[in-house]
Amino acid sequence: MTVTADVAVSRGRALGTDLVVATTDAGALDAARALVDEEVAAVDRACSRFRRDSEIWALEAAFGAPVVVSALLAEALSAALRVAEQSAGAVDPTVGNALVALGYDRDFAQIADDDGGAAPRPSPALGWWSISCDPTTRTVRVPPGVIVDLGATGKAFAADRAATRCHVELGTGVLVSLGGDVALGGPAPAGGWAVGIALGSGQTGEALHQCVAVTAGGLASSSPLARSWRRAGQRLHHIVDPLTGEPAGEHWRLVSVAAPSCLEANAASTAAIVWGAEAPDRLAGLGVAARLERRDGAVVRVGGWPFAGERGVEANRRALGR
Repeated sequence: MTVTADVAVSRGRALGTDLVVATTDAGALDAARALVDEEVAAVDRACSRFRRDSEIWALEAAFGAPVVVSALLAEALSAALRVAEQSAGAVDPTVGNALVALGYDRDFAQIADDDGGAAPRPSPALGWWSISCDPTTRTVRVPPGVIVDLGATGKAFAADRAATRCHVELGTGVLVSLGGDVALGGPAPAGGWAVGIALGSGQTGEALHQCVAVTAGGLASSSPLARSWRRAGQRLHHIVDPLTGEPAGEHWRLVSVAAPSCLEANAASTAAIVWGAEAPDRLAGLGVAARLERRDGAVVRVGGWPFAGERGVEANRRALGR
């Protein structure tokens, strides 16, 4: 992704993807990176389905019995369930079984491409409403056999937490990007944060489809092309339609959304892939700004998303609802 030039930037890897931390105060960068690393590590320990020592694995191991979880996991699960309800089930944390059935049962970097296995058998999600989560007592109950997956919300949740903490504790303006899920905290630099829109989070230059200036909230992009693999000659990807248990249709190759938080932006961009042709109307109903790109490159803009030729932070503030 592109980051405004007159800020301090630290890059790395986290949660199996690219990490970018940028601050408006260069002297705060090292401290901000340390806080971000701490927050991301905590979310990973609580929420990763790829770690057998994570809290979320304990929910499956309980086989339907109630489990008292940490405040962090309770917050993350509550966020995922809220997103599921708001997206009418298009983004559902009970898709873990479907992802495993498709072969996404380990960190993406470890998935072998077309290992000669049998064609996957779809496993529709049981439904987010089957999870009981009491945020007051932090008691969670997951139906026996259901694998909870927070992949559609976890990175954005972590980015929001990290950006907020950096601003509160350090007083600096900050940008945190986890795999292109961008969260902002505090005041933006002059001209806004320049965020590149692309199929992959690490792309720059001519690979960018557009560059927009964002001054607050969050921005996220989702694509069925970003994480894909093959099984028995079929190309599969990581955005699952919970109703069928199969990869969502590829009406859109890239959807980007700007919203008041990274979590909201990522939830909407992911849901848009599942919604297919209905996505523009549904996104308009959510009141967010969005850019939807078809496989042929045609672009649909929603909620005043700026055209590629527009320049200046005022135009982008106006277009992105800031």
